[in-house]
Amino acid sequence: MTNSTLNKTKIRIRLKSYDHHLVDNSCKQIIDIALRSGASVVGPILLPTEKKKYSVNRATFVKKKSQEQFEIRVHKRLIDVVNSNSKTIESLTNLNLPAGVEAEIKT
Repeated sequence: MTNSTLNKTKIRIRLKSYDHHLVDNSCKQIIDIALRSGASVVGPILLPTEKKKYSVNRATFVKKKSQEQFEIRVHKRLIDVVNSNSKTIESLTNLNLPAGVEAEIKT
């Protein structure tokens, strides 16, 4: 391995949120920061939306067949930051994401 490949790392960022607008805006923000610091970006890659469905009885005792259905969707995105340097890593650690967005960063 050469010295240049040892210094450059790959960062994988996985975002999750219930609101797809928040995830998309966070992706744009991360991509802008990475490109400004000189790294190259792969993504955002749309991962399958996770759907959780719940059925709740409307009445407490009678009319068991009367139920309400609820659904929660978890939107996920994947971003790979390639050829990152120390400036990229520092700016991504100081990133301020909106409430409701979960970011998982792996190097």
